[in-house]
Amino acid sequence: MLKTGTTITRRGLGAILAAGLLATGLAACGNSDTGSEGGDDGKIVLGFSQVGAESGWRTANTNSIKESAAAAGIELKFDDAQQKQENQIKAIRNFIQQKVDVIAFSPVVESGWDTVLKEAKDAKIPVILTDRAVDSADKSLYKTFIGSDFVKEGRLAGEWLVEQKKTATGPVNIVELQGTTGSAPANDRKKGFAEAIAANPNLKVVASQSGDFTRAGGKQVMEQFLKANPKIDVLFAHNDDMGLGALEAITAAGKVPGKDITIITIDAVKDGMQALADGKFNFIAECSPLLGDQLMELVKKVKAGETVPARVETQETTFTQEQAKAALPTRKY
Repeated sequence: MLKTGTTITRRGLGAILAAGLLATGLAACGNSDTGSEGGDDGKIVLGFSQVGAESGWRTANTNSIKESAAAAGIELKFDDAQQKQENQIKAIRNFIQQKVDVIAFSPVVESGWDTVLKEAKDAKIPVILTDRAVDSADKSLYKTFIGSDFVKEGRLAGEWLVEQKKTATGPVNIVELQGTTGSAPANDRKKGFAEAIAANPNLKVVASQSGDFTRAGGKQVMEQFLKANPKIDVLFAHNDDMGLGALEAITAAGKVPGKDITIITIDAVKDGMQALADGKFNFIAECSPLLGDQLMELVKKVKAGETVPARVETQETTFTQEQAKAALPTRKY
């Protein structure tokens, strides 16, 4: 502090001001651990748009992604699209505006993504598709896809049915509960199942309609199937939740699920596995929702500019009633 009456030359005042500015600058640098970009703490920022929360599978998938991001030290910006494509497109544009490092999303439907994915590409933000694919002809719009082979799942379901009904001498009437119209799993599971059952001309799909992957939808559509088709031998549901909804309709109609009507589903979430163990379902093809750890590894690699496979498939299996009983005690989802 200067004493009263002290005279300061112009040069001396300049030196004092310069020293003060230098000290302020040093203090600011010393207190900052955010890096050179505003607020950037060095963490990878992942913007993720989820389809919604339409099923037990989807809830398990969301939990896997959130837990894996936290464990990997990745900052997650999460959005729930509530099964609406327009919500996902809006979310992706928000992620672009926020300048996240990587965008991942599970597309509600297959088509209509080129424009927004081109915007992400122009912003130099890599995109990863999870669980569901898109039908874009331009494969450069996304780095990779991680998820299941939905055609294979449908085929496994159909092959099991062909084996079970190989001695059938008359028509076997099948009703099909499809997933969300236009979605990759609905399109592909239908295709795989149809390819497999073509091996036996007695197996005929007499009704096929979307239950939108929900229990409520499965129950409602199954009620319609039962009213319109007096003889139903088999139900093929594109996911467990629709199959679980259908159980209510079948029971209400006075039929015994798993006996009067053979029930085949896809997913193998805990509630579905319990229905299988209880003899209400007959067969489940697994579709694992636990993609989080694999996704975070891919996020790190694409952020680092590393080359990744165009497609990363999850390892899955199938379950009979006895296998479900054995697997349930240690089931994670």
